[in-house]
Amino acid sequence: MEASLGQKQRQLEFPSVTVSHVSPSPSAPVPHAASASFAADQPDGPCLRFQYQSSTGPVIDVDLRISQIFHLGSAELLCVSQDSGATDADEPFSSAIKIGFKTEDESKSFLSAFEQLKHGVVGARSGGALENGSLIASKSKFDHKIEATSAKMYFHYYGQLLHQQNMLQDYVRTGTYYAAVIENRVDFNGRVVVDVGAGSGILSLFAAQAGAKHVYAVEASEMAEYARKLVSGNPLLAQRITVIKGKVEEVELPEKADILISEPMGTLLVNERMLESYVIARDRFLVPSGKMFPSLGRIHMAPFSDEYLYVEIANKALFWQQQNYYGVDLTPLHGSAFQGYFSQPVVDAFDPRLLVSPPIFHALDFTCVKEEELYEIDIPLNFIASVGTRVHGLACWFDVLFSGSSVQRWLTTAPGAPTTHWYQLRCVLAQPLYVMAGQEITGRLHLVAHSAQSYTIYLTMSAKMWGAGANQGGILQTSSCKLELKEPYYRLSQPQPYVLPQDQQAQQQPMQPPEVSPQIQGGTDPGMAIQSSQDSGALDQ
Repeated sequence: MEASLGQKQRQLEFPSVTVSHVSPSPSAPVPHAASASFAADQPDGPCLRFQYQSSTGPVIDVDLRISQIFHLGSAELLCVSQDSGATDADEPFSSAIKIGFKTEDESKSFLSAFEQLKHGVVGARSGGALENGSLIASKSKFDHKIEATSAKMYFHYYGQLLHQQNMLQDYVRTGTYYAAVIENRVDFNGRVVVDVGAGSGILSLFAAQAGAKHVYAVEASEMAEYARKLVSGNPLLAQRITVIKGKVEEVELPEKADILISEPMGTLLVNERMLESYVIARDRFLVPSGKMFPSLGRIHMAPFSDEYLYVEIANKALFWQQQNYYGVDLTPLHGSAFQGYFSQPVVDAFDPRLLVSPPIFHALDFTCVKEEELYEIDIPLNFIASVGTRVHGLACWFDVLFSGSSVQRWLTTAPGAPTTHWYQLRCVLAQPLYVMAGQEITGRLHLVAHSAQSYTIYLTMSAKMWGAGANQGGILQTSSCKLELKEPYYRLSQPQPYVLPQDQQAQQQPMQPPEVSPQIQGGTDPGMAIQSSQDSGALDQ
């Protein structure tokens, strides 16, 4: 067995394969019989050579250093490389060759030889000695900023059909995407589309339904195999969709895209840091005048008052107030436990009448924002309280805009709007603020990205002086907290706990709904879709 494995690793010639060029032409590529061989000792670096079996056929040399291999099937590979004939070094174009093999084992042997020559030489050129049989792969931008364990769990999660089903069954999400694409056929018809983080491939299929000339569905998780299966099961659309397994930071495509489509939004819009991959895909693949679906995202914020929620969180730490737990005094840890529970953002659907003031928003324009600007997001807060009450923290939600040529459509996660799988998010202060109607509330929401594909949230809220001389006065109260966006408290179906009698007074005065955020010109702004006080206001949980 060891001998056969060594022979497979050393195999550098494949005398009977089929090759076909993938081009922007709508016609299907024509396969040609050929041989393939690897040469590691070329002056310009390792090379893959295809020789057509016909006497008049061309010889094609592929530079392994600027090439990548992708699975198209068990016995079919796609070789994509930057064309060495490009005249503009800043705008290299790519070529793609589809390679067919007689057996799956032959395909695996070819891939093994490709990887050993490509990465072995890369490792040797880096100056370090290679142990026998080891492979050194160069790190992509994604690998440098995201820790490997987080990425592994992330791709494992999205590689499972049950999680894809959860998103597909969010009919607000899926239906809005479908409407945004189909209502804007003029943007998709005859255009090249790249689906960034394609998942099950549903958005790629929507784009093909809208008449896209070709769709490249890029997916890094094992879900790519399911996407291929789903695409193949829709043969009228399949001929215009190519599923490519890989990260958008690493893959090469044979042509530029007219449109990028993606669902890169996480909790609070930015969780999971996929927005950065969306922006990288824009810079790598989108033509200068291309469109992005979605093109704009907004984080909305408003202070809220929710005595039920505050007491529920605080009561979790009561366990640590026991002085005789099997003979052990737990009280030394009560303070730490109390702060720990308030470090979790709360994810649930809440009544919009809990909001204390009109909301504000922070916009992220996906068409021009720089990737580095997403590493740290600093949002100043300024509100005017609509009622006198206790402020328990900051409520947040988001919406995104599909700015099509025919129809502009919003997808919103606002309280009072139909509930999505994102729900809303609330940052709860361990020390609430007391405010009067008309009092100014200021502060700062500071989001700092980290390598676990999420953000640390730093929130500070202050109530300014009230009454005569307030303009010359300072801050009356300040409360701050640090929260971990990656570790929220999912309060989706929790019963409301009993509220202490002395705290019920804050709930007796009904709160009027706030005014909505300003509209963005040119689109129908959901404006938080916050409903009036005549609505039932029942929590959608």
